Amino acid sequence: MMKIRFNILSLFLLCALLVSCGTSRQGGKKQRKGVKTQVVLTPEQQRKCDYFFLEASRLKMQNDYGAAFDLLQHCLSINPNASSALYEISQYYMFLKQVPQGQAALEKAVENDPDNYWYSQGLASLYQQQNEMQKATDLLESMVTRFPDKMDALYGLLEIYNRLEEYDNVITTLNRLEEKMGKNEQLSMEKFRIYLQMKDNQSAFREIESLVEEYPMDMRYQVVLGDVYMQNGKKDEAYNMYKKVLATEPDNAMAMYSLASYYEQTGQKELYEQQLDTLLLNKKVPSDTKLNVMRQFVVENERAGKDSTRVITLFDRILEQDQDDAQMPMLYAQYLLSKGMNKETMPVLEQVLDIDPTNTAARMTLLGEAVRKEDYKEVIRLCEAGVESNPDMLEFYFYLAIAYNQAERADDALAVCQKALGNITEKSKKEVVSDFYAIMGDIYHTKKMNAEAYAAYDSALVYNSANIGAMNNYAYYLSLERRDLDKAEEMSYKTVKAEPNNSTYLDTYAWILFEKGNYAEARLYIDDAMKNEGDKSDTIVEHCGDIYYMTGDVDGALKYWKQAQEMGSESKTLKKKIEKKKYIPE
Repeated sequence: MMKIRFNILSLFLLCALLVSCGTSRQGGKKQRKGVKTQVVLTPEQQRKCDYFFLEASRLKMQNDYGAAFDLLQHCLSINPNASSALYEISQYYMFLKQVPQGQAALEKAVENDPDNYWYSQGLASLYQQQNEMQKATDLLESMVTRFPDKMDALYGLLEIYNRLEEYDNVITTLNRLEEKMGKNEQLSMEKFRIYLQMKDNQSAFREIESLVEEYPMDMRYQVVLGDVYMQNGKKDEAYNMYKKVLATEPDNAMAMYSLASYYEQTGQKELYEQQLDTLLLNKKVPSDTKLNVMRQFVVENERAGKDSTRVITLFDRILEQDQDDAQMPMLYAQYLLSKGMNKETMPVLEQVLDIDPTNTAARMTLLGEAVRKEDYKEVIRLCEAGVESNPDMLEFYFYLAIAYNQAERADDALAVCQKALGNITEKSKKEVVSDFYAIMGDIYHTKKMNAEAYAAYDSALVYNSANIGAMNNYAYYLSLERRDLDKAEEMSYKTVKAEPNNSTYLDTYAWILFEKGNYAEARLYIDDAMKNEGDKSDTIVEHCGDIYYMTGDVDGALKYWKQAQEMGSESKTLKKKIEKKKYIPE
């Protein structure tokens, strides 16, 4: 005899199956009236049925769907009325797009186990998918009775009746939901909408009025009623309702805004603007409400093509008050930027940071302006605070390191890079990490710590093998030491291929070729460098003279050496080169 080993999950499934399979043993309970009589199984048949179903479930979890389907068929050959097996096999039929077989199996599962909510819900959904609305409606109506604690059946009926435009049934269903849930705004507004569809305006308004009567102390519903009046042409009733609410609650933001809308729609411009001021300058009105109102005011002003003066004036008056969050000044800054008023934007962004130092959008905008102006003191101020308030933002470390470097604070720049590298995670961009190592390489070289510089460049290229800035500096510094020139040439060539018009990269490559004795080729690249604004750099001009001398053009060399001298070159050998009319290495 075959032995079956069960784990805890298997035992749990088996226990569930013995309850849900819909099978009965000899001597079992009398069947429910109206339910199809179940097949009476012998204990051996019951065991086989349970085993096949359990194996089918196990195979399904292992994604062996074909074998699972076969075992479900075996199970149903023993007990054709096993509800759980019928439900499961119906899902396979649906997957195989054999809808009639799937629907038949699911209908039989519901017939044999009408108390299983999920079987009925699945069948109701299938009927709707198949556009069998009468069957879906009948089933959902029966589910409302069988499962009185479940709301989904009523919502399903609501969807069907709406789709069929059976508005009387929609109202009836909404009333049934209201009996279970109590009166609320969502249901009342839906009934209001349906009554309008039915052209029963009297019932529509009566519905919202009854909501007000149900909750007389909740001013929000009275404002909703006013809005409903306004939307449907009953302007006097709307106005009276808003004034009534404000007489009770003078600071009711919802009523204040609705009254402003009333003034606007009735062409009372001055009253509209006064009401907006009353709302936006009221300290008791929540900031979120003010923000939403101001957003809408800006949109409407733009849509009407009006002058921005009114918007700016209103923003300025709002910001004269103490702000408890940064949203309003941030909205103002965005508006000013959209108008190209960059200068006026900066103090507003500073106000944002005063309220919320962690606001990265404001800090990055200010930082971008400081970088554009090359105001490195301002960059340092913004980034030092940024590192403290947003320690995960590597951009602040990056710009701070560059600014420290510009300020000749090499040790501070190194410390910032090291601190940044201590904050990198798996999500950090490798290109950014590479740039930090490249900055460190540059700083180490200025400190004459060449071994550390080259190690930093190596790390930069590990994180980003396409970091051409790191490659150029690495290659150039190697050439100055006249070491690893093959490696230097390989790196430099990649930079020239990447940016063939970059005079700095062309000069580096030409100089490496010069150090390797390839003077003719070096001259080609130094000429390209000079054509691409290299003649603005005294170093490149002096290199040009050196290369020309080694190709036999002494007059050309003297011309470029003198030009470099006139440009203020600090080369230690340049004066001697001119005096002796010959190349002298550093």
